Amino acid sequence: GPPAPFPPFPHFSAFAAITGISLSLVFCTLSTRAMAAAAAAFMEPSFGMDKLSYEIFSILESKFLFGYEEPKVLLRAADASPAPNAAVATKAASPTGRVRILSVDAGGATDGLLAAASLARLESSLKKLSGEPSARIADFFDVAAGSGAGGVLVALLFTRGAGGRPLLSAAEALDFLANNRRVIQPARKGRGAGLSGIFRKKGDAGCSGRVLRRVFGESTLRDTVKPVLIPCYDLATGAPFLFSRADAVETDGFDFLMREVCAATVGAAEMRSVDGRTVIASLDGGVAAGNPAAAAITHVLNNRTEFPFVAGVEDLLVLSLGNGESLSAAPAAAGGRRRGARAATASPAPSHIIRIAGEGASDMVDQAVSMAFGHNRTANYVRIQANVGEPSKFQSSDAGDVQAAAGVLLAQKNVESVLFRGKKVSERSNAEKLEWVSAELVREHEGRKRCPIPVVVFKKGSPRSSSSSVLSSTSNSPMGVASPR
Repeated sequence: GPPAPFPPFPHFSAFAAITGISLSLVFCTLSTRAMAAAAAAFMEPSFGMDKLSYEIFSILESKFLFGYEEPKVLLRAADASPAPNAAVATKAASPTGRVRILSVDAGGATDGLLAAASLARLESSLKKLSGEPSARIADFFDVAAGSGAGGVLVALLFTRGAGGRPLLSAAEALDFLANNRRVIQPARKGRGAGLSGIFRKKGDAGCSGRVLRRVFGESTLRDTVKPVLIPCYDLATGAPFLFSRADAVETDGFDFLMREVCAATVGAAEMRSVDGRTVIASLDGGVAAGNPAAAAITHVLNNRTEFPFVAGVEDLLVLSLGNGESLSAAPAAAGGRRRGARAATASPAPSHIIRIAGEGASDMVDQAVSMAFGHNRTANYVRIQANVGEPSKFQSSDAGDVQAAAGVLLAQKNVESVLFRGKKVSERSNAEKLEWVSAELVREHEGRKRCPIPVVVFKKGSPRSSSSSVLSSTSNSPMGVASPR
């Protein structure tokens, strides 16, 4: 029969307009008190229309630029200064704690290995700070979103394995990606090609399918320890499609085999939901959302059932991991390398154009999210990205070599997006930012043990299989993982 009708889940429509998240999060209307003050001031004969307009737009401008909350309100001519004891209201984070979001970009210049190495380092730090030798990345995040190779990484870290624990540790996931990169993304060629799944040959799918089947077995989206969001581009509808555990719990029509979800986000594939009612003709997730941070934030802000205390971005802690941007000179044209003035006007190779588009879209999302967080940017949103001089350093299948190459990139100074100022080089390195994030995650984790009110209320969903994966985790320690949805 025909595919099931598209259900009106809120994050689907929001995800379809990723760019709009910055507007919905940043622009706020005047509060009721401010509007009342404006109306009262308008009735004053001494208060001219020009002054009223100026004050209204000043409030809006302050709200947009500096997170302005309650106005000093409209100052009358007879009252040029606020009362000395007047309190200035500030918007505090939820007393129960912040919702922790992990976002991982598509492959980038390192085929996902920079993010994998970053998470391996983060997990090691979390184990030391928490005193839990069996701690996993999934224990310290409430939602994870990943695109392309980042989607595969998220699936490896959040799919349920033996004993209900995450399938792999971050170190094991790094080793898996390093050894199977050419199988999962075989068509990647040249410097920073990116979005390699677009050019995948049909014969490649069988090889990658066998590898993914060996890892995930018959696991589906329901079989994850925490909510996950993995995008692809659906050729059948001509729009992005977001694989979501929230929807998989609601209906079988949106529950898919995890191995097919991974195949969909790294390349071209056709699949059906577990009940056969929904058909997806997928294309690389990097086409839909190379940086899925905005989709993850939108999902949380629009899901008051499971995240009841989230009132705004101040109640979030977001870690967004990039996978490296290529630093190359003038690209080689289709006819070969060109030097001098001709290189600047030479037509770039198609792979270079795709790389530019992918990296530009990811940067735009980073800029929009950073704008949305405003004055909370430095405390609630961390973006890890690096400039990759020579991607060949990440071509090794040895996890140790990849870790060493990633260590060099993580030693680079962190670059932050600043409202109306473009990029700013931070005083801290990427590695130091990761250390700071690990401390914040452990603090949130410990705070939840003392708080009687849950920060998140995940719906319980029955997994389709108790041990659906062939490749099992080595740790069975039941460290505080929230009830699966």
